[in-house]
Amino acid sequence: MGQSDSKRKKVASLTIEPDLFSDDPITSLWKEWFMSGKRICKKIDAPVKSDEPIYKDKVRFVCISDTHGKLEELLPHIPNGDILVHCGDFTNLGDRHELEEFNEQIGKLPHPHKIVIAGNHELGFDDSEDLSLRNIFFKDYGTCEGYKLLTNCTVIQDQMIEINGIKIYGTSWHPLENFAYYRPRGEPLLEKWNLIPDSTDVLLTHTPPLGHGDLVLRWIAHFRVGDVDLLNTIENRVKPKFHVFGHIHEDHGVTTNGVTTFINASICKGYGYALKVVNPPILFDVPLKPGFEKS
Repeated sequence: MGQSDSKRKKVASLTIEPDLFSDDPITSLWKEWFMSGKRICKKIDAPVKSDEPIYKDKVRFVCISDTHGKLEELLPHIPNGDILVHCGDFTNLGDRHELEEFNEQIGKLPHPHKIVIAGNHELGFDDSEDLSLRNIFFKDYGTCEGYKLLTNCTVIQDQMIEINGIKIYGTSWHPLENFAYYRPRGEPLLEKWNLIPDSTDVLLTHTPPLGHGDLVLRWIAHFRVGDVDLLNTIENRVKPKFHVFGHIHEDHGVTTNGVTTFINASICKGYGYALKVVNPPILFDVPLKPGFEKS
């Protein structure tokens, strides 16, 4: 099927509509947009090195995601900073003992602010989840309102928090079926992206946008799973300085479109019993706005 821009719904500057090809094979759309140069995805080095000093006039962000019960192993390798962000999948099943361990471990970190969003593996966190649609292998797992057990960090969901004048918005929705926070691609998922305020400086999601940190490697098959409408929302409306996410373990790293820096902060590689802590945290700085000081 042809996927020319002439067939695609026009995206107004302040109103994002579902892309006509939201449900089409995502890899095909990626080839049309990114390989043709219509969209930009340039790989870059991490914005800040782990041994770079923390500046008084800049807020240091330390980004991690997808630690899957292995945060204790990572603790000695997490650099200090002003704001630690974790973009979900800090557990495997969302069970109480996993949440209590994570809460204890993250409490050991010295960062003044610790911001966490849930991922698809935080079973029980999604108050709106239809449990009849849950993956059969995970049916009886999870902790209802498990986020209440996380007392050593701030958990946000479809919510903005402002720290030192920097506006941070977090949302956990994704298009992976049969898990917590699932919404189908197209209008249902876009409804969640439409909640993201235009004023967002740093966007936290669990899932990636199309083309940035979304390459899945399965045996001999490589394919893209990022969300088209999330990309349209970021590039055509919100335009945050930074977008941090995880979910795709194979595509850790940093890319840019020239306006937004995209960070896949996944720590673990592999899945299931093959999970290993491999990737380092990714750091970036945001200059303080006039009139603001670090808290």
